[in-house]
Amino acid sequence: MTSQHSLVRYVGRFFNHYLIIQRGLASNTLLAYRDTLKLFFCFAADDLHTAVDQLMIEDLNEERVLAFLTYLETERGVTVRTRNARLAALRTFFKFIAREEPALLQLCQQIRTIPQKRTTHKQMSYLDEAEVNALLQSVDTLGRNGWRDKALLMLMFNTGARAQEVADLMLSDVRLDLPGQVTLLGKGRKERSCPLWPETVEALKLYIQHDQRKTDDCHLFLNTNDQPITRFGIRYIVKKYGTIAMEKIPNSTAKKLGPHTIRHSTAMHLIRAGNDINMVSLWLGHADINTTHIYVEIDLEMKRKMLGCSPTSIAVEDKAPKPQWKQDNVLKWLDSLLQPGKLCEASG
Repeated sequence: MTSQHSLVRYVGRFFNHYLIIQRGLASNTLLAYRDTLKLFFCFAADDLHTAVDQLMIEDLNEERVLAFLTYLETERGVTVRTRNARLAALRTFFKFIAREEPALLQLCQQIRTIPQKRTTHKQMSYLDEAEVNALLQSVDTLGRNGWRDKALLMLMFNTGARAQEVADLMLSDVRLDLPGQVTLLGKGRKERSCPLWPETVEALKLYIQHDQRKTDDCHLFLNTNDQPITRFGIRYIVKKYGTIAMEKIPNSTAKKLGPHTIRHSTAMHLIRAGNDINMVSLWLGHADINTTHIYVEIDLEMKRKMLGCSPTSIAVEDKAPKPQWKQDNVLKWLDSLLQPGKLCEASG
C-alpha cells in the first residue's frame, strides 16, 4: 500500500522557507497566499468530512481544485480575475510540493496545468494634466493634516509609488537637500531611488516643519493618532481629494480615483514626455518591462482615437461574506501568520 503525504508536513516550510526566504515576498502577498490556502483547505476538508489537519496531499487533486474554483465563482460570487488569482496561488503551492516530494510530481503537474480563465482587461484610468492640478490644488493646507496630505499627493505623483511603498517610507528614506531623492522599497523587497522635483521637496519640508519631527527613525507619514499611515489611509486620502477635484473640472467624466490611478498617471506623463521605456520601468519598479509597455500601447491607442478609432473593457472583486470555518491547528497557524514572532516559527 502506497504511503500518503500529510498536508501538515509542507505548509510551514512553504511559508517560512519558500515564500519568505527563497522568494522574499512582502507581507501583503503572504496574506493573499494564506487566505487562498485557508479557503481551499477548508473546502477540501468539508468535502471529505474530515479535519484540515487530517488532509493528505493526495486528497488535493486536480478534480478537487476544479471543484474549488467552481465553488468560488458560483457560491462565493467572485470575479474571473479573483478566481485566477486564487488559482495562481495554488499553482505556486503545488510547484513547491513538487520540488519537495518527487513522488507527487504527477499530481502537482496536473494542477499546475489547469488553465486560467480568459477575462476582459480593465481599462486603465489615469489623470490628465488638468485633473492632476485640480487634485493637488484641492488640498487646504490650513486644514488639519493639510500639509501632510499635500506632501503625500505630490510625492505619489512625482514617484508613481505604490500605496504600500509610501506607507513604509521612513523619514531617513527621503533626502531633501537639492537634488531631492527618495528611496522606495518595492515588490520583492527591491530598492529603487527616485529624484524629487523641487516642488515636492518644498512640500515635504513644509510638512515636516509643521509636524515638528525631530528623529529620522520614524515613518514619514503618520495618521491623526501619530501612528504610521496605512495603505488604506492613503486610499482614503486620495479618494477624498479626488472627489473634490473632479467636481471642480467642467464636463469631467466620473473617474474612480485610488492610489494606483496616480501611479498610472505618473507612468503616462513620463511616457508622453518622451522618456525611454526602460527608464520608466525602473522609475516605477516594474519587474517585467512588458508591464510598462501597456502604457505605450494606451498612448498609441489615444492617438488612434484622435484619428477616429475606438476599444475598452472591465472587472470587479470578491465581496461575498466568508463562512465560519472550523478552526484546526493548520488554520490557527495560518491565522497567526505575520503576528510578531510567528512568521519564521517552524511549523513541524
